[in-house]
Amino acid sequence: MPNVSAVITSLDPQHQPGANWSPHIGEEAQELVARKLLHESQEARAAVLSSAASILSKSVDPRDGTGSETGLVVGYVQSGKTLSFTTVMALARDNGFQLIIVVAGTSKLLLKQSTDRLRKDLRIEEIEGSLRWKLYTNPLYNETNRRHIQQTFGEWRDPDVAQSERATVLIMVMKQHGWLRKLVGLLQSLDLSGVPTLIIDDEADQASLNTLVRQQRQSTTYQRLLDVRDAIPHHTFLQYTATPQAPLLINIIDALSPSFVEVLEPGTGYVGGHDFFAGDMPFIRVIDLEDISTDDNPLDGPPEPLREALRTFLLGVAAGLVEGQSGRNPRRSMLVHPSQRTDSHAEYWRWISEMFDEWQRVLELPDGDVDKQELLDEFQQDHTDLATTVDNLPAFDELARRLPRAFRKTKIEQVNARGGVTPEIDWSQSYGWILVGGQSMDRGFTVEGLTVTYMPRGPGMGNADTVQQRGRFFGYKQRYLGFCRIYLEQEVLNAFIDYVAHEEDIRQQLQEVQRSGQHLSAWKRAFVLSPDLQACRRNVIHNNYARGNYSDQWFYPAIAEAPDEVLEANRRTTAQFLAGLELEVDPDLADREPAQRHKVCRGLSLAQVVSDLVVPFRVTGAADSRNLVGAMLQLSKALDNDDEHCTVYQMSPEYARSRTIDANGEINNIFQGATRLASGGYSYPGDAAFHDGDTVTIQFHTLQLRRNDAVVVENVPVIAIWIPRRLAVDWVSQHQGEQDA
Repeated sequence: MPNVSAVITSLDPQHQPGANWSPHIGEEAQELVARKLLHESQEARAAVLSSAASILSKSVDPRDGTGSETGLVVGYVQSGKTLSFTTVMALARDNGFQLIIVVAGTSKLLLKQSTDRLRKDLRIEEIEGSLRWKLYTNPLYNETNRRHIQQTFGEWRDPDVAQSERATVLIMVMKQHGWLRKLVGLLQSLDLSGVPTLIIDDEADQASLNTLVRQQRQSTTYQRLLDVRDAIPHHTFLQYTATPQAPLLINIIDALSPSFVEVLEPGTGYVGGHDFFAGDMPFIRVIDLEDISTDDNPLDGPPEPLREALRTFLLGVAAGLVEGQSGRNPRRSMLVHPSQRTDSHAEYWRWISEMFDEWQRVLELPDGDVDKQELLDEFQQDHTDLATTVDNLPAFDELARRLPRAFRKTKIEQVNARGGVTPEIDWSQSYGWILVGGQSMDRGFTVEGLTVTYMPRGPGMGNADTVQQRGRFFGYKQRYLGFCRIYLEQEVLNAFIDYVAHEEDIRQQLQEVQRSGQHLSAWKRAFVLSPDLQACRRNVIHNNYARGNYSDQWFYPAIAEAPDEVLEANRRTTAQFLAGLELEVDPDLADREPAQRHKVCRGLSLAQVVSDLVVPFRVTGAADSRNLVGAMLQLSKALDNDDEHCTVYQMSPEYARSRTIDANGEINNIFQGATRLASGGYSYPGDAAFHDGDTVTIQFHTLQLRRNDAVVVENVPVIAIWIPRRLAVDWVSQHQGEQDA
């Protein structure tokens, strides 16, 4: 029995932002974490338990009769999301949840992978575990299942049955509309009143969302998930993903739009985007286009980068054999990930198999043979390269002696559905593995001991979430990171570099939402994203998003007319802000007529200006809202520098300005234009010229709005923001119509 003597304090919902209740961290959760993190510190175990308790605390209180919640849990790729939701499940059982449904995998292979892991982690195959959990996989709607599940719930209502003897029903179901429809039938046949339920959607951004939202219809899998939820009066729906873009950008009134978020922190030893795609990138190798086999560039044989990758991998296998196979060194793997076409997989599988057989033959030749020496020389060059990243790498002669055994201990496998079904990998069969495949090894597929990745394919549609999900090389591999090499085409490399910046930005923003405890719908949908990437597939997004990058450019709202309450709020905001400034007439304009005599204040704290003026200032147009949020995102990045300053102009404070608006309240141009001299040049450069070139500048305008020569409204405050080129950031911004502008 693992040591579970540590006392974990339950969360106090009064002091935990966003919490609805306080879960008790009981025996089931503590034993699970102790087993899974047997070699980790007590602090690491406590962190996993505390995170699980924080997630569950935002669910519907199990003591309530009815209710529903939707939460988003975000982790890095292969960073421990499964451990997180397994711990949440165990914790839910500790706190009286009677039913847990896990929607896992869009294929039988992925569903089996998830089910087998839960069987092991929850010890369901053991007598004690089977008393605590009743597992059903893709259950059918029949009387046997209905009766057995209902009787299991009956145990929870019997006061003479101890908590430890009450079993939690665990249903594993494939994310496929047919199996979900069968589950709905089963759930509808049950009396689920007073049955606290947890639903976990693994890889929630895949297949779950409504792909027909733009056609004002519902896709089948999405509809079946809604039916599952409708059948359960008391439930919490947790969406787990490493790529949250799509769940965040769907309409906030959508039934699957999350209300709270939890950002998972990886444990010690995790290797992610910054480790691979920052600095001088010692583990990255670029595949030239001429070395990628395509219809326009057919190759007669394996290109040199593939040969190098295979040699590097086999040296790593040999080094692992020197170290000795153990629990901490169970296996080594290489992943070859060409295009999704199975004929491409067959080509690479054939090349690798032929190299494999030929190299084994050559290594068996007598010492001194020219071909053998040439091959060993190539291996030695790759050994020299490995030595730059691997501390205490065994000498080449020692590894060379073990290369024949490295071949014998390595298995080559195609992983695709070429035979009608994707083969299951039995990792116990071999120490070394070379896997060749495409989409089957994208999202959710775990490659154990992955060291070398060879990815001769482009970025495809450039969806950020798809690019990141191909990062099977992320994971807990700090101990053998030096053996890792990633071979990528240049555009894919660029996409990963761009994604790292995007991922860290969106995580930081979500962490702020989590810390504040605010409803996720209040978060302004804006984040850093390279123009070469799309946030996600657009067919799940109802509200379009805008892209931008203010670089030596002005932002100002196109629509100036607004409801009275918005105008009054903006008048109060700007009046209070201006009252705190020491504005003086710009000396260069002192002799000008009143319409061109502007006041200025320089050297202001940008953080203070953003806080007191930009954040509370409201705009009403959807496009204006998206662009203002994008501009604010750029300004927020500038605030990483504590010394960032700002200049503020009050335009024409002694002269009433008038602008014409159209039927939609839109003005043609906020700025007064330049005045040309007959002799050339300008007597007045125009309003847009008034900014400090390398400093954020804000102009404050007060306008009279006219339509059809009639005054519509007086005293309308408008702000314009100049953002210099040095603060340029590519961003995506989405305005949700249900949000306040």
